Amino acid sequence: MTEKRAQWGSNFGFIMAAAGSAVGLGNLWKFPYLAGKNGGGAFVLIYLLIVLFIGFTIMLGEMAIGRHTQLSSFNAYQKISKKWAFVGGLGVLAGFVILSFYSVVGGWVLNYMFKTVIGGIPADSAAYFGSFISNPILPIFWHLIFMAMTAVIVFKGIGGGIEKACKFMMPALFVILVIICIRSVTLPGAAAGIAFYLTPDFSKLTAGAVIAALGQVFFSLSLGMGCIITYGSYLGKEENLAKNSMIVPFLDTLVALLAGFAILPAVFAFGFEPGAGPGLMFVTLPQVFAQMPFGTFFGFIFFVLVLFAALTSSISLLEVTVAYMQDQHKWGRSKSVITLSGIMFLIGIPASLSMGVWGSFKILGKNFFDFLGFASDIMLPVGGLLMCIFIGYVWGIDKAIDEISNGGKLPFKLRGVFTIMIKYVAPVAVIAVFLNALGVF
Repeated sequence: MTEKRAQWGSNFGFIMAAAGSAVGLGNLWKFPYLAGKNGGGAFVLIYLLIVLFIGFTIMLGEMAIGRHTQLSSFNAYQKISKKWAFVGGLGVLAGFVILSFYSVVGGWVLNYMFKTVIGGIPADSAAYFGSFISNPILPIFWHLIFMAMTAVIVFKGIGGGIEKACKFMMPALFVILVIICIRSVTLPGAAAGIAFYLTPDFSKLTAGAVIAALGQVFFSLSLGMGCIITYGSYLGKEENLAKNSMIVPFLDTLVALLAGFAILPAVFAFGFEPGAGPGLMFVTLPQVFAQMPFGTFFGFIFFVLVLFAALTSSISLLEVTVAYMQDQHKWGRSKSVITLSGIMFLIGIPASLSMGVWGSFKILGKNFFDFLGFASDIMLPVGGLLMCIFIGYVWGIDKAIDEISNGGKLPFKLRGVFTIMIKYVAPVAVIAVFLNALGVF
């Protein structure tokens, strides 16, 4: 007897889970930096337009595939066309690879949250960060804790685990983010950071800046890795996919915009430079909090915020692989969660060690941690491109529209726009992201 497929307890629960999948570490450190670097308000405008058209289009397509088939990414494609099952498999593999190193960074966040409580980050935060990530034991311990937290949530299932956790963590994330925003923008000297963030400078809005905005939208929304297909497979037919596909990118973008107000004014208020990458989060911001009134409190709640963002993303990545094992190999949830999270933890060990004692080991000129990130950078845009081709030319626009509108029972007035975007505009845009990831331009 086939076990009945789990479903979300409410549409709100689905939206919180899908938005949680989209909201991740990139929203908190990468978007504010990219906006400031690439024209401020001009970049934000381009970003919003890309979210509205391309982000919405691809997310709607993935939700439609998932709900139509009621299956995980690999099996969803396989059900519609066996020849295209590899596209879903690519998404599963991407989720597996990403979580293997993402969990390592999640461990860094846990360490910083704990360190802030017991005594704070040392004054030389750059030296502390370097010594911590190169330590052969401590990062692996925190990586284990983060992976265990992820596994426990997914182990409890869709309703009792993922939905319940996201319905708590996502609203809490917004509340914490707003609190930090208020503190940041009211600091003396914060105006310089706000100006850096939002002042339109169209001279910086180059083709490279547009590609950067496109790439940030694509990766921020968890597109091309099977998360949205898998989460969509737990949706009932009565849910409005078009509406959900607008709400989720809106919430993800709202977090990114608020992150700019939370981080950049504080960074400028204390005379620091906004650096790209994890350095902004793990080196610059601890120095900011150290100089800020009630800095220990704000530092702690900031890393709680980052933890929630990391966890809501990590559980979606694990669920992609768990759903695959359940649908394709008929494994139970407990066996799938324990086995897969265990393997990912083991892969994360050399990723962590590559920051220190195994740093000299290279794959294609990259250490193991960076190589895993490079692999995911390739798989995601390829998966997104193939999804557009699949809906536009294999499954067919008419069948996709029928699923989106639930056989005409739900209004969907964007048929023409969706058709043009999914068949022509989105594929070209994704190719641009892919070529950018390869360093072609």
